[in-house]
Amino acid sequence: MPGLSATDRATERLAWVRQTLGDDALTLESASADASFRSYWRSYHSKRSWIVMDSPPALEDPAPWLALGQRLAAAGLHVPEVRAADLERGFLLIEDLGTRMYLPELSDATVDRLYGDALAALLRMQSACGIDGLAPYDRAFLARELAIMPEWFLGRHLGVTLDDDELATLDEAFAVLLDNALAQPIVFVHRDFHSRNLLVIDSDAPLASPGIIDFQGALAGPITYDLASLLRDCYIAWPRERVEDWAEGYRVQLRQAGLIDEAVDAATFLRWLDLTGLQRHIKVLGIFCRLHYRDGKRGYLGDLPRVFDYVIDVAAGYPALQPLADLLASYAGDRDLTRAVAEA
Repeated sequence: MPGLSATDRATERLAWVRQTLGDDALTLESASADASFRSYWRSYHSKRSWIVMDSPPALEDPAPWLALGQRLAAAGLHVPEVRAADLERGFLLIEDLGTRMYLPELSDATVDRLYGDALAALLRMQSACGIDGLAPYDRAFLARELAIMPEWFLGRHLGVTLDDDELATLDEAFAVLLDNALAQPIVFVHRDFHSRNLLVIDSDAPLASPGIIDFQGALAGPITYDLASLLRDCYIAWPRERVEDWAEGYRVQLRQAGLIDEAVDAATFLRWLDLTGLQRHIKVLGIFCRLHYRDGKRGYLGDLPRVFDYVIDVAAGYPALQPLADLLASYAGDRDLTRAVAEA
């Protein structure tokens, strides 16, 4: 509830789950938190674990999460089943998908199997979820995301003030990225379909892996966006040749499913993927810095170098985007991007 202290919120959360499960002896332990104002708490009852999602409505309305989860579940995807919900207070009691996040499970030996499962789930999502009622991932939305980078990465983190020529360089590059995104078929887009939001589910579970979480920001957008989130993950990187092989295999599946037509050849699809991933990574450079400086979430700067390398590598591969790569590289220099500005 608005105005509650953290202690009062914790007291209310515990009282709610005890009442919901009919067990006054229940306790809660932290399960995880994400980049928003939501938090997740684990409880045990009748030899089963449950998750309480705490999503204060004034800060993170839980209603979109609930509605989108129902849509994904109807498509046969494994999202947390909801046992109880109090949307007015922002408490949901949901299935515990476990702790086997994709990220620590990924290795050279496991990645083809795990990504195979994830790509099968993605194809089902794009084929069966539909976009009715979803807000559009349109030019204005994409442009707002891109604008986060110059404010928070260049301005706040690197202390840079761009001149008019440099701002024009950004504008020209961003226009290329926006045109690329809007040229693609429009599908259901999770927007954070990556290794921290996918979970390995035990083989005897009713629904197959992966478990899918953090889908409340879904929009109707470009068909390669979630593919870029998965294959060009901000938290783990794979050799470009391997990424391109996965992408080509997925392109073939999309064509067989009728989601793209035969005119979308390998080169076209790879350009879509590259530039969509670049838009995402430019946004993430800004978001990770904003999470650190504005929201006090201190772990995200550690992933900046990987994201920055993605941006430079992809932008340098396209002549129209080389000036963007040069501009960013000139200001980053040999600086340790993981160090906050006060520490540099």
